[in-house]
Amino acid sequence: MSHAAQVKIPATYIRGGTSKGVFFRLQDLPESCQVPGAARDRLFMRVIGSPDPYAAHIDGMGGATSSTSKCVILSKSTRPEHDVDYLYGQVAIDKAFVDWSGNCGNLSTAAGAFAIHAGLVDAARIPEEGVCVVRIWQANIGKTIIAHVPVSAGQVQETGDFELDGVTFPAAEIVLEFLDPSDDGEEGGSMFPTGNLVDELEVPGVGTFKATMISAGIPTVFVNAADIGYSGAELREDINGDPVALARFEKIRVAGALRMGLMETPEEAATRQHTPKIAFVAPPRDYVAASGKGIVAGDIDLLVRALSMGKLHHAMMGTAAVAIGTAAAIPGTLVNLAAGGGERSAVRFGHPSGVLRVGAEARQVDGQWTVTKAIMSRSARILMEGWVRVPGDSL
Repeated sequence: MSHAAQVKIPATYIRGGTSKGVFFRLQDLPESCQVPGAARDRLFMRVIGSPDPYAAHIDGMGGATSSTSKCVILSKSTRPEHDVDYLYGQVAIDKAFVDWSGNCGNLSTAAGAFAIHAGLVDAARIPEEGVCVVRIWQANIGKTIIAHVPVSAGQVQETGDFELDGVTFPAAEIVLEFLDPSDDGEEGGSMFPTGNLVDELEVPGVGTFKATMISAGIPTVFVNAADIGYSGAELREDINGDPVALARFEKIRVAGALRMGLMETPEEAATRQHTPKIAFVAPPRDYVAASGKGIVAGDIDLLVRALSMGKLHHAMMGTAAVAIGTAAAIPGTLVNLAAGGGERSAVRFGHPSGVLRVGAEARQVDGQWTVTKAIMSRSARILMEGWVRVPGDSL
């Protein structure tokens, strides 16, 4: 009996922020995968090793977590004032599904670095020494991201002394600007889809909770930690080992998705775990991070814990950090109130792995809140480059 030989495809494995994924140039993909559709989805699932009933990704490049089951496509942009188009696929671990509905803020960092490394940025724009400004079109959500990538000897500088909680080793700092990250003005959308800064969210079979539902960076449902029985200082094992708690969070997320108009039915929401995110907030308090480092209440403005793909994230998703910074800048949201209320242009929040600072420029125009920019620092490093191989019959 004959079997299809393996096919090798040029690929680069990169850590970006607290995530990592397999990066491809569009022109390097098999022809059938250069356009959206089933062939591309099959390829990415096979690259990652999904669907995997063992939830281990032994036969693929994934790491069996939401932070490590990701694929990215970059290509030269045809849009004015942009260098590259960046398309992100979140690969489900145990389901045959690739979610294209949102962005990965952490891998946005790596997108800027990979764009230079892969020759997708005009060489005339890359300094011999200094910082290269990479103008990224985030194709999933139709937004602009500006990556300030350090360059040394004409190449991306990857090593450095910038420390990012949730990443073991230091690296070079990359500053990201998420321009106009809210959904206001697009097809009648709004940063606050319900029209309210705080809603009473009814969750069938669970209860009714105060919630801030915001679409900035990525649609996110924020609830108060105390209202659902938590302190806000929980670590990953406190939540992910409790199937009852995870099921309750999923019910809250689904209720939020329906209330925000992101999905029409609970069944649809259940298949799209990438959006919205569900997060809980609390005022600052001392706690010990997953690394063993002590976090002092006086060094942070609030506590935030967020779930991604049905599990508590070990640190914080970059897109959720944009939502946190934006909501914190708007007086009256649950995030803002947890941080002490009032006007603020930046917050330092505690997450399971440590602390992250994010800034946002928000303003009110004709009674509607809008955010012009969110800013944060991450880092990126190439882990491996060459070819990824997949069985030919998976294309």
